[in-house]
Amino acid sequence: MFDAIRTAYKKDPALRGVRGYLTTLLYPGVCAINFYRVGHALKRAHIPFFPIFFCYFARWITNIEIHPGAKIGKHFFIDHGAGVVIGETAEIGDDVMMYHHVTLGGHGWWHDVKGEKRHPTIGNNVVIGVGAAILGPVKIGDGARIGAMVLVIDDIPPKAIVVGSKGKVVVREGKLKQLRDPDKLDLSESEYFI
Repeated sequence: MFDAIRTAYKKDPALRGVRGYLTTLLYPGVCAINFYRVGHALKRAHIPFFPIFFCYFARWITNIEIHPGAKIGKHFFIDHGAGVVIGETAEIGDDVMMYHHVTLGGHGWWHDVKGEKRHPTIGNNVVIGVGAAILGPVKIGDGARIGAMVLVIDDIPPKAIVVGSKGKVVVREGKLKQLRDPDKLDLSESEYFI
């Protein structure tokens, strides 16, 4: 419990002084991690029902779902937290920071096999941006940075920075614009449309 509070205080620049420490007790990420730690300990002790009860209770009050079967290292911090999902076979290293709406999930029931590793393995000192989805048994190397709204379905090497496509204007002044030639699009141009 105290590790989650200290980590939140250290990683969130909005927190200062004694009031900052007290404020961390209200953080959804801190609450969800503490519920996860209890549920994970019960699962490791082979106690039925209660591990998943803690998972769903935490989801109900924090909007963060961390399966008690996931393995999470020290100094893990979820900033804001809303919409985070961490699957059963996910593994997260030490000093990982994650923002809201991140999914560490599988490919789906039609692809994943019960009893096999279905979720990502996240290395140490990784930052995962808002809305990122890391799917399947991929490995994210130590020190990697995953940008906002990125879909990751392949392994990422250590210290890599991964970003997704930027949105493009397709309607301007109420009129649909056509690409000049999608096969020869020069992304360095400031105007992509005729």
